[in-house]
Amino acid sequence: MTISSLQKARYEYTPKLPGMLRNGISEICVNEGEETQSVADQEKIKALFPNTYGKKEITFAKGQNTSEAKKQVVGVILSGGQAPGGHNVICGLYDALKATNAENELLGFKNGPSGLIEDDFLTFDDDYINQYRNTGGFDIIGSGRTKLETNEQFAIAAEVCKKHGITAIVIIGGDDSNTNAAVLAEYFAANNTGVQVIGCPKTIDGDLKNEDIECSFGFDTATKTYSEMIGNIERDANSAKKYWHFIKVMGRSASHVALECALETQPNICLVSEEVAEKKMSLSQIADYIADSVEKRAAKGMNFGVAIIPEGVVEFVPEFSTLISEINELLAGSKAADFNALPTWKEKYEFIEKGLSKESMSVFAILPEGIQQQLFLERDPHGNVQVSLIESEKLFSALVKDKLEERRKAGTYNGKFNALHHFLGYEGRCAFPSNFDSDYCYSLGYNAFMLIQYGYTGYLSKVSNLSKPANEWVAGGMPITKMMNIERRHGEDKPVIKKALVELDGKPFKFFEANREEWAVETCYVYPGAIQYYGPAEVCDITTKTLALEQE
Repeated sequence: MTISSLQKARYEYTPKLPGMLRNGISEICVNEGEETQSVADQEKIKALFPNTYGKKEITFAKGQNTSEAKKQVVGVILSGGQAPGGHNVICGLYDALKATNAENELLGFKNGPSGLIEDDFLTFDDDYINQYRNTGGFDIIGSGRTKLETNEQFAIAAEVCKKHGITAIVIIGGDDSNTNAAVLAEYFAANNTGVQVIGCPKTIDGDLKNEDIECSFGFDTATKTYSEMIGNIERDANSAKKYWHFIKVMGRSASHVALECALETQPNICLVSEEVAEKKMSLSQIADYIADSVEKRAAKGMNFGVAIIPEGVVEFVPEFSTLISEINELLAGSKAADFNALPTWKEKYEFIEKGLSKESMSVFAILPEGIQQQLFLERDPHGNVQVSLIESEKLFSALVKDKLEERRKAGTYNGKFNALHHFLGYEGRCAFPSNFDSDYCYSLGYNAFMLIQYGYTGYLSKVSNLSKPANEWVAGGMPITKMMNIERRHGEDKPVIKKALVELDGKPFKFFEANREEWAVETCYVYPGAIQYYGPAEVCDITTKTLALEQE
């Protein structure tokens, strides 16, 4: 296999561990804290998790290891979308497992949770593991989105574990995957299988965090990767001086990625979905807000700029959400077939006009025709609009263009507006992990095995104090049920980990809010450049602006 020079060099990188995990397995003891309760709906969550609810938070410290010595056979699963550093979680888990007892085994279930159900796995050894140290991607065993949520699945999983003598399962995933981990842990405990379940916090979207989990892994690398490209585009915009770049970034449920990229690069515009919802902004108001920046910059002779658009922003616009609901109702059942049978867009438009309320039709009418058709052509398996497929970067540039034409006729705008569009998504999911993510992920994996060795189940591997150097990080664990509440999903009440949205009163947003008026009018671009792996710590080991501001 041909490898790049960087890949070869990264194989040699030794990830940094928190201070209390650096003294060898025999010198790691555990300190137990207070009992916990769920973030909301305590009685309901407690009733659903009688065997794993209310457990104590724990912290590892330097001291004599008092865990029971026994052979461990651990299974590991990568679940959901890729995030940089996943390989290092597995490497850290493997190294801790082998350091404890050379006879311990690590089994990797292939292609996500389905690998556990299908009994499809490989057994890791040094040669195989060493090919993936400090590299991006999930190709070490593959990932998948199968959910473990039925008793039938749990029973099969228990049988597979019994067959291979598996003592613990580690699930590396986001909020849904770790919810599944908690439910699986409860099933295993209730049925006395003796199998522990540990979760690890992964998602580039950054919405798996709370007072305990400061940052999900992959967010640092992904946002640095996007910020490098946004900085490059800003430099191009400032060189050519003739284009407005509308850049959509990942983040359907929350705007953490967009906000972090804005803090890194200081674009002219960055929309924050949570603010759009809070202020109940309409599409027209958002378009006016962007057009204001275009107009003011044009008055200074600057017919260029950069706008960052979160992937899911349109879902936070109240009038647009209402429109989507009405469209879903309009095409419910057999009515979808009647609509699809109409031969021309003109006839379909008349059908839509008759079916929507006056308010929703006024919103629909201002959309570019391509977006209008997208709303009716792209359906999910349940017949609903796939909002995530809407090209919101093109939607807003088209709306802004219309606003500017109105202003030109009114005599307030006399500039030139040429828009270019970008979507930064998959480019960041499998990037070479930054030193921060390499260290953080390795620590999460190493720490996960310590939780297993000390007999914990239904816990999330937790490493905190992340804005400080790695030797000051604090390793431990928290019960997954602590993060849970009850939400309505598909007509049923379900226990789920609560997603963390951008806090509008939090320090990162407040810093952005205090500076964005100047950024909108002036050219204050910052060019972060490529992720650096070798050199001074202030260049190579820096964390995100978000985390630095939150922890200052």
